[in-house]
Amino acid sequence: MFKTILYITVIFCCIGMYAQDQSNTEIKVIARAQKDRVLLRWAPNSPADWQLLNKYGYAIERYTISRDQKTLSSAEKRSITPNPIVPEPLQNWESEIQTNDEAAIIAQALYGKDFVVTGGDQLETVVNQSESLRQRYSFALFAADQNFDIAIKAGLGFIDTKAKANEKYLYRIVPNVPQDKLKIKQGSVFVGIIDYEPLPKPIDFIGVFNDNHVVLSWDSHTLSDTYTSYHIEKSINGKTFYSVNKKPFTTLDKATNGRKPTRIQFIDSITNDVSYRYRIKGVTAFGEIGPESTIVSGTGASSLKSTPQLLTKHIKEDKIVIFHWDFPEAANADILRFELNKSVTESGPYDVVKSIGPLERSIEYADLDPTNYFTITAVGVLGDKQTSFPMLVQPKDTIPPTKPVQLSGTIDTLGIVRLQWAENKEKDILGYRVYVANSPDEEFSLLSASTVPKTSFVDTISMKMLNAKVYYKITAEDQRFNASEFSEVLELTKPDKIPPTTPVFKKYEILGKKIALEWSPSSSDDVALYRIYRKAHTERQWVLIHEANKDEVRYTDKKIADGNAYEYTLLAIDEAGLESKPSPPISVYIKRISSKPKVKGFYAQVNSQNETVQLSWRYKEKNVSEYELYKGIQGQKIRLLRILPAETSFFKDEKITINSTYQYAIRAVFTDGNVSESSLLTIKY
Repeated sequence: MFKTILYITVIFCCIGMYAQDQSNTEIKVIARAQKDRVLLRWAPNSPADWQLLNKYGYAIERYTISRDQKTLSSAEKRSITPNPIVPEPLQNWESEIQTNDEAAIIAQALYGKDFVVTGGDQLETVVNQSESLRQRYSFALFAADQNFDIAIKAGLGFIDTKAKANEKYLYRIVPNVPQDKLKIKQGSVFVGIIDYEPLPKPIDFIGVFNDNHVVLSWDSHTLSDTYTSYHIEKSINGKTFYSVNKKPFTTLDKATNGRKPTRIQFIDSITNDVSYRYRIKGVTAFGEIGPESTIVSGTGASSLKSTPQLLTKHIKEDKIVIFHWDFPEAANADILRFELNKSVTESGPYDVVKSIGPLERSIEYADLDPTNYFTITAVGVLGDKQTSFPMLVQPKDTIPPTKPVQLSGTIDTLGIVRLQWAENKEKDILGYRVYVANSPDEEFSLLSASTVPKTSFVDTISMKMLNAKVYYKITAEDQRFNASEFSEVLELTKPDKIPPTTPVFKKYEILGKKIALEWSPSSSDDVALYRIYRKAHTERQWVLIHEANKDEVRYTDKKIADGNAYEYTLLAIDEAGLESKPSPPISVYIKRISSKPKVKGFYAQVNSQNETVQLSWRYKEKNVSEYELYKGIQGQKIRLLRILPAETSFFKDEKITINSTYQYAIRAVFTDGNVSESSLLTIKY
């Protein structure tokens, strides 16, 4: 009896030591929004965490962050689990175990006396118990990923049926394990029913039909956050499909060189000379089955024993590609020729673009599209063929698509904006990006984090915002991520009876005895004019110094004196005479300026070979502390490029672009704070 107690103590000490060594113990959480509920799945990230949490359980806290698409001033906390969530007791699993493999695996992991691992002496037994815990943990989490109902039963999932469509929540999965036993970080996820999206189709599903078997493969990386496994379906008559795999198919391939596999492969046996069709459906961690993929079809046939393999490609600057491939020399007598095949998509169809002699192992090809997929086929003397896997060839492409046209849209009374536009004609269009602004003169914000594949887009705006109009524009993007010019700006109007929003000073610039002011305009569409006020620091009253029309965003104050400090503010007036609140004031101090001569001998030399501009100057005035060098593109404001020491007399500008006209300016700054007049020159590169 004493030995048994000691033995158990040693085991739990080892487990405790293992847990304490984990510096990143936490709960990982994922969520899936459905039309009327939110599904949650979580898992601890170590076996020791899992074991303790099975005993003490989890609590779920829900924080309401926004309502009606408006962020709340403070989150509303609610505990939605009155009792800790723990695995159901063993007796509740008995009926499931008989018919459900996942239930049997998790029940054995939770309550089974043994779990595969065996051992010899006492030390080996302790090690095996630790390995057994790891295997129980791994198999339980894997089985939970395959069956959401079983995951809920195992204390690893929850359905929030009380979530509201107009709210978004932060869900926190809080461990109930006492802090003195193990500190486990809580997990969280931010989601709402508004995030619901239909499940996507599996992508890049292809099939390579060979002698008595077909190799099916698809992109598993892009949708790895959506699907954990797949149903593979097969049809002979082209109408009735049946499942090839009794259970959803997944892969446990490990990462190679730190990179996880991006595709899943599945090999199925077939009969030669019979036409087959295949399709797949993704299965989520929440048990949802997505839409079917595109169908791949083909026929198995007796083939050559050797298959050519494309090894390398080399793209010349003139868009010519050179291929090299491998094929056994001993098999040359078995083939009539090689064929180079080309397609614009990986799944085909492929066209034969070159016929090549059986002794050749390289070929040059010049007629490239923006995106190309090539295969090399060996044609046997009996007509059978063996084809390599596709190789992607993309020549350098810097030509963007044409700008989208016919952008139009509507706003309904709920603030739902529906946009549509004409489809671009380029073959390599990837999609479109949508931008929005509250004023045509302000910077537009990107609405679509990824490209929009369709020619329509739905946005939601607040009808309580101050702006009377909203503006949209779009760009087209090709498969090489070249972006087109912006479309024409679309102006949409909504009701507005609210005073204009406040304009804000964006920047100011001191130009000798003048102050150039620039502001971001009011986002309200019915602005009629702006009023700019000024006061010296020694004054109490604001004085109106300028009225700017609605299109102006700059003003230069010439009635100032050096050595003084001034404050400026401005406000917007709309067409109804309503005033915005004054903008936050800005303070400007004008240094006392003395009349110092310009920097002499300021000139530039263009080096086209090195793509640089060499600037040089000379200045003989005393007490110079530094030089201020400015740069700008002609027609735009010049900005400070570099501050250079007083002993410097030259500077090399390496950041230039061909076919551009630049303006450079330089002025000397003296030790007493005075500055010289600016010397200006213009060069064309």
